[in-house]
Amino acid sequence: MKLFDFKNDIVLENDFAKLSPLRSEHYSHLLPIALNNIGLLKYSPALIDTEEKFKSYFETALSVKADHTRYPFIIFNKIKNEYAGSTSFGNISNKDLRLEIGWTWIGRPFQGTGLNKNCKFLLLKYAFEELEFMRVELKTDARNKQSRRAIEKIGAKYEGRLRSHTLMSDGFRRDTVYYSILKNEWPHVKKDIFKMM
Repeated sequence: MKLFDFKNDIVLENDFAKLSPLRSEHYSHLLPIALNNIGLLKYSPALIDTEEKFKSYFETALSVKADHTRYPFIIFNKIKNEYAGSTSFGNISNKDLRLEIGWTWIGRPFQGTGLNKNCKFLLLKYAFEELEFMRVELKTDARNKQSRRAIEKIGAKYEGRLRSHTLMSDGFRRDTVYYSILKNEWPHVKKDIFKMM
């Protein structure tokens, strides 16, 4: 078992995707994706659809990494040779051997291409096979049907709904739905869901 270490440069890749630690120089790669995909984070507490909002979002992502509360990645699509978005490990507990995968956003041209599935595979493989963690969590806005379908398609099990859980930027209090995959479920998920990776 390895403990999650924020000092490590974690680079995860296969033939389709490459996840690299988010750095300040990635700002210029991600800003056009945010501005050209208005409404991309409609169901997120943080919006990125103006340069000012994106700058705040980006700076927060770098600061939470420095605070060791979240480990953000930039997503690179190796097939199209383009940056595509971002995702993160968060809520990491070495004591409890668990973490969350989330804060994921991908430009619309990359949605439905298999990129998100490849990213989730790389993150899950690292969590279960490198770290040997026991549990991976995923959560989303209960209203976000697209996100819920994507989470369910990778074999995550629905665990429940937390009512009035998160304050949104427009003042709405969203219900949050939780999913998880356990280490003893990973071999089945890997074989049946991610069989081509």
